[in-house]
Amino acid sequence: MAAQISPVPNLTTASSRPLDNIERHLLDHQSSIETWFRGQWRHTPAPFYASVDLRHAGYKIAPVDTNLFPAGFNNLNPVFMPLCIQAVQGAVERFEGDVSRIAIVPESHTRNLFYLESLAVLRTITEKAGFEVRIGSLIPDLREPMTVDLPSGRSVLLEPLRRAGNRVHIGDFTPDLILLNNDLSGGQPEILQEIAQPMVPPAALGWSSRLKSSHFRHYKAVAEEFSRCVELDPWCFDPLFRNCGEVNFMEGSGMNCLRRNTGELLEAIRQKYAAYGITCKPFVIVKADSGTYGMGVMTVFDPEEVMSLSRKERTRMSTSKGGMAIRNVIVQEGVYTHETWGTPPAVAEPVVYMIDRHVVGGFYRVHTERSAVENLNAPGMRFEPLAFAECCISPDRRLGPDAHPNRFYAYGVVARLALVAAAREMAAV
Repeated sequence: MAAQISPVPNLTTASSRPLDNIERHLLDHQSSIETWFRGQWRHTPAPFYASVDLRHAGYKIAPVDTNLFPAGFNNLNPVFMPLCIQAVQGAVERFEGDVSRIAIVPESHTRNLFYLESLAVLRTITEKAGFEVRIGSLIPDLREPMTVDLPSGRSVLLEPLRRAGNRVHIGDFTPDLILLNNDLSGGQPEILQEIAQPMVPPAALGWSSRLKSSHFRHYKAVAEEFSRCVELDPWCFDPLFRNCGEVNFMEGSGMNCLRRNTGELLEAIRQKYAAYGITCKPFVIVKADSGTYGMGVMTVFDPEEVMSLSRKERTRMSTSKGGMAIRNVIVQEGVYTHETWGTPPAVAEPVVYMIDRHVVGGFYRVHTERSAVENLNAPGMRFEPLAFAECCISPDRRLGPDAHPNRFYAYGVVARLALVAAAREMAAV
């Protein structure tokens, strides 16, 4: 069945020339771009899956977060299912030996129905790829299988994960492969340590040990290499960043370092804006250097703002998912989202999903109560599925850069750059 083409958000920016320059370059260099990516995957295989949050400012398209344990599969357009199935098959084929049984190890949620809907879809994709699949839960007090019925009419069966020797089991089911869908913010549980079965993504990429600043160092190198392929300033798709040592928002330690790095980064952005004739006001995003769920994030226009936070703001910046203390932050170039969706207009940003090296779908994260400079991964957001099942890999040079296939192709290119960086991250652990 052909994909239903959903609307593309309006691009509300007075500075369209740099956008045209970026996307035209990508269209004109499509052949060399795809050759470049093939070379990257031969050298460094892609992670099993990932999702990438992008920001589209008109003059810049850049990733702002790369999640290696993605949820949200239920928000993808159903027409992506064949792409997802093929991509899972290809990803599993890379493993040595026969893989026929897969255990998904998820987050320990029972009340987050949005996450459980995603888990149900992920299981369906993996089963349709030809594997026997069970969900092995890490919920501490789970003793017997538990079925959770979902609003969509789906259900998920959560079963306790057990360990015998150096292998994990679910009842009498012994998996050949562990598919981790838990970001391990609280650390790697003992049950998963030094097991014989292969586990993807590796536990070392969980948020208890992974740093966003490390990912973006890899991304910076990727962007610089790629820029030579497309003959563009890497800044057009690379968010500048800085990071400090340890910061304690409640005690006030490390704040002078944070102020200094914020000021230096704002000045670097001003210089780029001046070079491109961009009249927007520079800003930065200060956020936890590890973690997800959009927690521990704030927008800063002036370095003095970090020195005058209210107690409420300091408290909000002190903990992330699961109540984990925030001790390190990354200061990242703020990228405006100049895309809006619907009437009245609501700010929107694309989120692109990949399995193995393939773009398999995505959606727009839309928020009616947030501005173009704020984090949209917050309560009140909604999702609008992208319909780029075909055009994410089939740009059309006859059309303008803002046309469906060309904008979506640009999304896919930049998301895959983040995937290359994640592949290098994975190879380094």
